[in-house]
Amino acid sequence: MSPASVFPALEPLLPRVSKPVQYVGGELNAQAKDWDTAEVRWALMYPDAYEVGLPNQGVMILYEVLNERPDALAERCYAVWPDLEALMREHRVPAFTVDTHRPVGAFDLLGVSFSTELGYTNLLTTLDLAGVPLHAQDRDESHPVVVAGGHAAFNPEPIAQFVDVAVLGDGEEVVGEITDVVKAWKAEGRSGGRAELLLRLSRADGCYVPSLYEVTYGDDGAIESVSPTDERVPGTIQKRTTSDLDEWPYPKAPLVPLAETVHERASVEIFRGCTRGCRFCQAGMITRPVRERSLQGIGEMVDSAVRASGFDEVGLLSLSSADHSEIAEITKGLADRYEGSNTSLSLPSTRVDAFNIDLANEISRNGRRSGLTFAPEGGSERIRRVINKMVSEEDLIRTVSEAFAQGWRQVKLYFMCGLPTEEDEDVLEIAGMAHRVIKAGRAASGRNDVRCTISIGGFVPKPHTPFQWAAQAHPDVVDARLRKLREAVNSDRKIGRNIGMRYHDGQPSLIEGLLARGDRRVGAVIERVWREGGRFDGWSEHFSYQRWIDAAAAELEPRGVSLAWFTTRERDGDEVLPWDHLDSGLERDWLWDDWQDALAGNEQDDCRWTPCFDCGVCPSTGTDIEVGPSGTTLLPLTVVNPVGRELGA
Repeated sequence: MSPASVFPALEPLLPRVSKPVQYVGGELNAQAKDWDTAEVRWALMYPDAYEVGLPNQGVMILYEVLNERPDALAERCYAVWPDLEALMREHRVPAFTVDTHRPVGAFDLLGVSFSTELGYTNLLTTLDLAGVPLHAQDRDESHPVVVAGGHAAFNPEPIAQFVDVAVLGDGEEVVGEITDVVKAWKAEGRSGGRAELLLRLSRADGCYVPSLYEVTYGDDGAIESVSPTDERVPGTIQKRTTSDLDEWPYPKAPLVPLAETVHERASVEIFRGCTRGCRFCQAGMITRPVRERSLQGIGEMVDSAVRASGFDEVGLLSLSSADHSEIAEITKGLADRYEGSNTSLSLPSTRVDAFNIDLANEISRNGRRSGLTFAPEGGSERIRRVINKMVSEEDLIRTVSEAFAQGWRQVKLYFMCGLPTEEDEDVLEIAGMAHRVIKAGRAASGRNDVRCTISIGGFVPKPHTPFQWAAQAHPDVVDARLRKLREAVNSDRKIGRNIGMRYHDGQPSLIEGLLARGDRRVGAVIERVWREGGRFDGWSEHFSYQRWIDAAAAELEPRGVSLAWFTTRERDGDEVLPWDHLDSGLERDWLWDDWQDALAGNEQDDCRWTPCFDCGVCPSTGTDIEVGPSGTTLLPLTVVNPVGRELGA
């Protein structure tokens, strides 16, 4: 029996909340399949607001992949704002999907994509509103299986008591395998109950079932061991890697939002993975090896996305898009294809050493020159050696000078504060770099209205990186350095007025650090924060540092550890880390050696263009670096807007 829609109860509440349109569904390219035709039903959640969650590529990809199966359906849900949450509780409206407003609790699986750890409390809100027990051990076969994925799933230990399964790595193939396991179990009359289902899921490659592992701790508070409680369960879980991206050209029909979102464009992932070796970058480490889409595959995806959505901007996405071996051919081919139309191209922030003005001119050929974005990450050459981000200031100045000479008027530079071995001087050199950018821009353009914006985030050590052993800087240290930086930027008023400075204070970063490198004991902190009102911790207006501090003191100190123990303490090489049994493909010894190289200020080459340095990824995942050139060209296509034509435009 198809569960009844909750919309009749929800609709009267919507005029009483902010941005009600985000809860109604019905977006262009949304899908609402017949409940009774599917044997396995997924609710896919992005644990943040609609405006952040709808553009998420991971959710969109799985949404299409699952809905293409005749035996499955997938619907979407997002975190509801506190105003609607209060009304839902008052009127007993359960958590719902936006596609058909079916109750989340009626689905077989709840898949949650965590891009950041600060969404954990939002998961608890959804579970509670759905009538699903917060703790996995309290659920039975009538409740959805809660599956966590995304980058934060590479250390799911802080949420181990709340999730049933964590999936490591790429999701395109594994969601199908999970669907098959659930389908077979249901066909057998749910044989063996929930325990049997979880045991079967634990044997699917890339699937980690926390309840089937026991963690022991030593007198010093550190982990002694993590071991399976059943001999049929693997001792180590290896990540999933999708090899041939051309076989997975998703999303084919991007969702077009009804309400304003953070990104309103069609996005095409042109390659996955990165071998630059930036030591702070978890995304670069856990997505290795590099796998490029072919030139033809990219061209077909862009065409499909534009035709299906009507978006007038296409983002060419990856961790470092200018590193694609055929980026010049891609950008020129697409610029030629869409010249004279209203479709423009964009790249995310790029490396200075992979960027040139010809590339910028192709990207902006349709007239959009909003600004260029680069990420030096560290202000001084010394700290850039530590983090292995070898961008020289000379290259940066030369690139921006040419850009300003050709008509650009602003540049944005990203940095981090609180990096390992960092001193005040490393941060203050950011001001000097920004000053020199403005001077070079004025000289090159002959104008005084050029601008530079420096954006600074607090550094958070992440699992599966060489910095996983590093001590995190205390917020007081980070904030003090940022105050000194602002003074240095403004020390020359004639130049400083052309420099904008955006930064996040260090407090949310410290809590992110607790959640990123925590173990199962941190789950009690998350639950206490949530019970005391914690919601949307990634939003500054909702985040409460004191609430987290108090909860950590109450829950961790009786267990012999503390907030500082998880964050500002440096680990040694022998300590068992909470995620050591979760294999990202990187050899632990290689990560440790790279950490020692960082402390010594030694650089690491990019193995994409140099001999292998044995990080371990390629042999452990059974894949290899996949790069062009393909020797092909983009398909010549007639640019049309079928969406507009279908709508009678």
